[in-house]
Amino acid sequence: MKSVEVIMEIVHLHKQGLSKREIARRLGISRDTVSKYLADPEACMRKKQDMNRPSRIDPFAGVVDTWLQEDPCYKATWIYDRLVPMGFDGGYNIVRRFVQKRKRDLSRIAYVRFETAPGVQAQVDFGEFQVQAADGLVKKYHLFSMILGYSRKMYAELVRRCDQSTFLDCHIRAFEHLGGVPQEILYDRMRNAYIGTLSGKKRFNDSLVGLAVHYGFRPEVAPPYAAWVKGKVERPFSFIREGFWRGYGFASLEAANRDLQEWLLVKDERIHGTTHEKVSARFERERPFLGSLPLIAYDTSERHYRKVHKDCTVRFSGCSYVVPHFLVGRKVILRVKDGAMRIFDDNSLITRYHIPPDKGHLVQDARFYADLLQDRDLLERKYSLTRRTKGKARQRYHLDVQVRSLDVYAEVCA
Repeated sequence: MKSVEVIMEIVHLHKQGLSKREIARRLGISRDTVSKYLADPEACMRKKQDMNRPSRIDPFAGVVDTWLQEDPCYKATWIYDRLVPMGFDGGYNIVRRFVQKRKRDLSRIAYVRFETAPGVQAQVDFGEFQVQAADGLVKKYHLFSMILGYSRKMYAELVRRCDQSTFLDCHIRAFEHLGGVPQEILYDRMRNAYIGTLSGKKRFNDSLVGLAVHYGFRPEVAPPYAAWVKGKVERPFSFIREGFWRGYGFASLEAANRDLQEWLLVKDERIHGTTHEKVSARFERERPFLGSLPLIAYDTSERHYRKVHKDCTVRFSGCSYVVPHFLVGRKVILRVKDGAMRIFDDNSLITRYHIPPDKGHLVQDARFYADLLQDRDLLERKYSLTRRTKGKARQRYHLDVQVRSLDVYAEVCA
C-alpha cells in the first residue's frame, strides 16, 4: 500500500494529462499500480486511513516484537494464547496479521557488500557428499574448501572424516597448494573451529589456535544466522556439487580428489561472475600478499597426557605401552595419528609404537625392561629398603617370654 502522498501525486499527474506509463516512470512504480489507484483513489485513501487506525494489539506490540526477536519461529497461535492473560481482548486474526507483518519485516535484511583486499582473508567450510556403493549402501564423504576472498582461488578436497586432525591437515595442504597463508580465516560456528564466548571473548579450539600461531593467521567466526557473511565459500559448494559432483562416476577417493583438482584448474580460467575477471589472473596478483609458509609443518596428531605407572607403562585405548623406568610417576605426552603413537617427555621423543587393532595388548620395546634390570642404583635402593623393612618387622615383635610349667595353670584351675 503506497502512502497518501503517492496516491495524491498519481491523481495529480493524471489530471495533467500524463499517461500511465509516464506516471509509472516518474514515480518508479509499475503501471498496474498506477491503474489500481486511478480506478478508485478515494477507496484506496480510505483503506490506507483504516490501516493507520489504532489497533487493539498496539499496546502489546513491544512484547510481541521481543518474542519474535528471541525466536522468529513463534507462531501466531502461541503468541495469542499468551496475550490473552495479559489483557488482550481482540480476536486471533488481529494477532495473526500483526505477526505476519512483523515476520516479513524481520526477514527483510540488507547488508553492505564486503570485498577483501589481496591476501587478507580466506573462508573455510565443510560440506557433505554421498556416494552409493555397488552393494547399495550410501557412503558419506566430507568436502573441505578454502577460498581466498580477493581472487576466489579455491582449494578443495574430499575426506573420509571431519575430525580435528583431518581438519587441520586440510588447512596445511591448502596452504601448500596456494603457496602462502592469508592474514585471517573466517569460519562458521563449526565445532572443529569455534567453542563459544568466554567473558565476552571468542574462544577457538586449542588445536586450531596452535595451527594459527604456527602459520601466522588469525581465526575469525561469522555471526550466528548470517550465511551471507560467508557467501564466498557457501556458493562454491553448490558450484562443485552441480558442476563436478552431479553425474560423476566415483571410483575411489584418491581418483576423485585428483579429478577435482584438475576440474578446479580448468575453472580458474573462467570469468568470475562477481569480479568479471579470470580467477587465475586475480590469484597471480594476490599471491605476493600471502604470508610465507613455515619451514616445518605443524604437527596435527592428537595430543594425550598419561601418567607412567610403577610397571613402566602408560595406558591408551585398552592397551599398555612400556616406557623407560626413569619416567615412572611422571606425565608423558602421547601423539597419536593414523595408527601410530609417539611418546614424548616434554619435547624429547622417547619412542614410537604402532597401535594394535584390538585391546588387551602389552606393547613394549625390550630394551626398556633390560635397562631397568641393569640399573644397579635403582635395584640397590629398592631391595635395601625391603631388607630394612623386614628387619624392622622382626625387631618389633622380638620379646622376652617367661617359660612356666603346666602345673602352674593346673593349680589356677583347681
